[in-house]
Amino acid sequence: MEDYSRFVPAVHFEQIPIKNLVSNQNYQRGLSQSHIDKTAADFDLYQINPVKVSRRDGINYVFNGQHTIEIVAAVSGSRETPVWCMIYDDLSYEHEADIFANQQKYVKSLIPYEVFTANIEAGNNTQLMIRDLIESYGLTIGKARAPGVVCAVSTVEAIYTKYGYHTLSRTLRLIIGAWEGDPNSLSANMLNAVAKLVVVYGDALNDEVFKDKVGAVSLKQLIRVAKDRRNGSSGYAEAMLLEYNGKKKGSNRLGLNKLYARNNVLFTDYDEDAEDDSQQFLEDFGEDYPSD
Repeated sequence: MEDYSRFVPAVHFEQIPIKNLVSNQNYQRGLSQSHIDKTAADFDLYQINPVKVSRRDGINYVFNGQHTIEIVAAVSGSRETPVWCMIYDDLSYEHEADIFANQQKYVKSLIPYEVFTANIEAGNNTQLMIRDLIESYGLTIGKARAPGVVCAVSTVEAIYTKYGYHTLSRTLRLIIGAWEGDPNSLSANMLNAVAKLVVVYGDALNDEVFKDKVGAVSLKQLIRVAKDRRNGSSGYAEAMLLEYNGKKKGSNRLGLNKLYARNNVLFTDYDEDAEDDSQQFLEDFGEDYPSD
């Protein structure tokens, strides 16, 4: 059997008061007070990882976890509070810096779908409500694009959290009514754009007119117009609104300026994180994608 003992560094665990930890090494990033405040406001003892400490000349140098100790200090109100530390003995300063620089190189981040699935397994109400709502429209949640599959998990969670059950429900109903589960109609930008129209225009947005007029436009054409208008879901919302209003004046027309009224600047934080896959969509289908 292979002997792996030579790979194990000299390490042990101790509880050390925060006041006895030093975390101002030059190689470290600066402390973010906003991150500390935000995390302290939602403090969860079960989410804390051990603080990694290099003990040199009797001094405890933190090389991973400087934000953790400040969050614990803020929550507890005392720097006398002890935290669990993973102590490495006899590391050089250069070795600490190398570990700090490369500690995340081989870490695989959880994707939103994995987080969502874990929340379902935990029985958390928000994710259960979202799953049941999506499935009530004949859709499923997944991580691979396919007809009737919602992959933009973080987007539907954001819409639900910020604007509620009924906004998400109406958003899904409009998209299903217009494009019948086409996977390209369930992207983050499409979901955000329709939700934006629902929130801004409310009852003035006629569901049947939306399905008839906007649903009659191919997704390829809608995406092209959106990219020429604005970045992110704002361009999609404008493209949909142009089709909804049509060329003839009528009682159903909705004012474009209302999208950008001061109290209606919505979803700017979502657009930064939403994956804009419109270019990949056009490259995949090109001019062969059916226009109607």
